[in-house]
Amino acid sequence: MDVVEKLEILADAAKYDVACTSSGIDRAAKAGRLGDAQSAGCCHSFTPDGRCITLLKVLMTNCCVYDCAYCVNRRSNEVPRAAFTPRELADLTIAFYRRNYIEGLFLSSGVLQNPDHTTELMIQALTILREEYRFNGYIHAKAIPGTSPELIDALGHVCDRMSVNLELPSRPSLDLLAPQKTGQAIIGPMQRIRESIAEDKETRAATRRRMTYYPQAAPKKKARAFAPAGQSTQIIIGATPENDFQILTLSAALYSSLSLKRVFFSAYIPVSSDRRLPQAPAAQLDREHRLYQADWLMRFYQFDANELIDADTPYLDPLIDPKANWAVNHLDFFPVEVCTAPLEALLRVPGIGPKGARNIIKARKTGPLGETELRRLGIAFKRARYFITCAGTYYGSDVDFSTEALRAKLAARIDGGRHGSRQRKVIDGQLSLFDGLDASGASLPAGGAAGAAMEAQTAKARLAAGAAAAGGGVGCAAAGGAAAALGVSKLPEAQQPLAAMLDAAYQLARANKASALDALWRQPCTR
Repeated sequence: MDVVEKLEILADAAKYDVACTSSGIDRAAKAGRLGDAQSAGCCHSFTPDGRCITLLKVLMTNCCVYDCAYCVNRRSNEVPRAAFTPRELADLTIAFYRRNYIEGLFLSSGVLQNPDHTTELMIQALTILREEYRFNGYIHAKAIPGTSPELIDALGHVCDRMSVNLELPSRPSLDLLAPQKTGQAIIGPMQRIRESIAEDKETRAATRRRMTYYPQAAPKKKARAFAPAGQSTQIIIGATPENDFQILTLSAALYSSLSLKRVFFSAYIPVSSDRRLPQAPAAQLDREHRLYQADWLMRFYQFDANELIDADTPYLDPLIDPKANWAVNHLDFFPVEVCTAPLEALLRVPGIGPKGARNIIKARKTGPLGETELRRLGIAFKRARYFITCAGTYYGSDVDFSTEALRAKLAARIDGGRHGSRQRKVIDGQLSLFDGLDASGASLPAGGAAGAAMEAQTAKARLAAGAAAAGGGVGCAAAGGAAAALGVSKLPEAQQPLAAMLDAAYQLARANKASALDALWRQPCTR
């Protein structure tokens, strides 16, 4: 099998790994080295000068000794198998870079023989890139669960970002769908990466301060920083019965306890038949999108997970975004006076982001702000006007200042069309780099009968959510309506006992004031 055939197989096999966006690190070009790294992004993102930065996203091999139910590369699947040698992968990366196809590498892998053997192959390939080719560009490497600490350390010194896929939101779910993996095999490397990053930063900071520092052994040469762009992880949603409340509280715990840079969510896509898995007709893209919005609010808007969602309404609202949902349920906080409100209050206003809030604070020093000034500052005034006053003037008087009226206004479709493929709510699967235009076009929204079917599906979801909310208030019925509107499928028989066990374990952990990480991934708490 030649390299091109391997590339087609292994690039296509890597498309389900979503933990791959901005690099988070700036590194300028150096004499004698090849490439640089921009913090503004590496996979379909843009640098400050407008360039689109792309990565070669590929697996070292799709051969795997594990048989995880949700994975397309599982051992029992009949799919074409391939594996790069370290030299082939390094040469291919440099060839693509020199042709200006890519500016970095995203490398993951199936488990060939065992985690340590696979990691050694990855280290060899990245070492060739860094030392032989002097490649200075961005590299994101996936650490294999169960890898020894020594190899984790070696891998971290030849890449910019590391990640270990958590895969599923709880250890019981992992036991059900991936029995060959253990919670400690996943959490252990994540803890090791966190400790190594902290130790490396502390050592370098001490060196910069010119403090006396005695290493255990004299370094032969200046060592590269350990994973300077940090670590991330990925969680599959929709394959197991965990709700949005459990997923978001787990994400918050991961950020606080493991110092993650990013938690990625991947809507479950049926790629193989297994009685343990829900056979959903399509990916829950709206649910994935709402989780990303909530995650963004926790990371950049100073929201806590418990402010956005709670155990009584365990699913995010499918009709309005989490920030707007918080606002309409806390009208006692509004309206906010933009000429005097602190940064923390401005960040709570729908339509005002971190940059806009800081621009408001700067601009109001020169004079009062009105609609014209706010629009010039980049504020989404059509949304914000219901929650702010400008020098005492309220601009949202066309809608009653009540939860029901504002929710209906914010949930209404904006005039002007379907607003892209997300209006379809779900898609049939992920696109492939090797699909033709005709094949990829088949999964895009269409007019005529397909468009009518799409509209009917959307209307049905909205009616289901509204009926549940009307009949059951904000309790379990409303949660059920939100779950139905998001496309949450009925649990398979094998997962029904798991859902009850997860809920009991989580409630017990909360009663003992334990974190979501303890509740879902470590030993259950005891009274």
